[in-house]
Amino acid sequence: MWLRPNLSQAWGTIMKYNILLVDDDPGMIQVLARVLSGLGSMRFATDGETALAMARESVPDLVLLDAEMPNINGYKVCQTMKATPELADVPVIFITSHAHTDYEVAALALGAADFISKPICEPLLLARVKTQLRLKQAIDELRRISTVDALTEISNRRRFDELLEREWQRSLRASNPLALLLMDIDHFKLFNDRYGHPAGDACLRSVAAVLRDACMRPADDVARIGGEEFALLLPQTTLAGAEKVARRVMARVESLAIPHESSPTAGHVTVSVGLAYFGNNCVRRMPHADPRVDDGIRRHDNASDLVKCADQALYAAKRAGRSQAWRLAFDNVNVPDQARKIARLHLAVPLRETA
Repeated sequence: MWLRPNLSQAWGTIMKYNILLVDDDPGMIQVLARVLSGLGSMRFATDGETALAMARESVPDLVLLDAEMPNINGYKVCQTMKATPELADVPVIFITSHAHTDYEVAALALGAADFISKPICEPLLLARVKTQLRLKQAIDELRRISTVDALTEISNRRRFDELLEREWQRSLRASNPLALLLMDIDHFKLFNDRYGHPAGDACLRSVAAVLRDACMRPADDVARIGGEEFALLLPQTTLAGAEKVARRVMARVESLAIPHESSPTAGHVTVSVGLAYFGNNCVRRMPHADPRVDDGIRRHDNASDLVKCADQALYAAKRAGRSQAWRLAFDNVNVPDQARKIARLHLAVPLRETA
């Protein structure tokens, strides 16, 4: 539940931070809320289970945590947070009546950012909280920079790999579909050779903007994963929906009308697209399976198989003449020695021929 800050202090203040106060003493929560009221929005919990549930529901910028609580104490809450990927980087300040060094050492060993003994000194509490919030803000900005492609300002390869693995695991847990588009700018080396690298950089930025606009939902993500190669990750997207996005991307890149007089494919910049789709009914039979051991079907592969599938579809699109979008069923991304056979048997189907 939400705790309204003191309006006389917070009036006119932009609510910047999301702070979670956890203490089984409502009086202490009131004191903390009063001291920190000018820093942002505050929620509170009086037990560990509720605190963890609230943190998972909306990740806080900072947690002030009482060490001693019934059922789940603060140490267990902190330990659980640090073992939860989405909560691991949230700074935790312990506030406890225990002043012995052993308690402070135990808290810091669990990953706590700071340790304050009761009774609290209000100016000291405020100063330490501000310090942790500033540090988190700086770390968040560094993390953002490390996951963004500097030229196009979309996700980079590192961020893409993280998101792909996260969405893959979520797809397996919830039986949700997951689609992936891999795209190459056709004959981009020839473009750079003719128009120069500054023009090439401008082209990359323009294509990236088109792909970013194609992300219709917050969970969708576009990344630059190579020189002129992009990826579009579409969680909880049907195959028909992913095909529609592929067509939209191709049409919008073409509508940019960026001249490419050196292209053997067209007089303007075009892209080739490979689409892979994974649904909860996607299975693929493995060759040479021993029926005495298993049924020969792999139901849970890994995220790299989805990339491999999209890459094979992209290769098929290029081989067919570029400026095309092809898809390849995840079921048919078989063992490596069958990759050519997949392409030869036309398991990758041009999107323009599908319903």
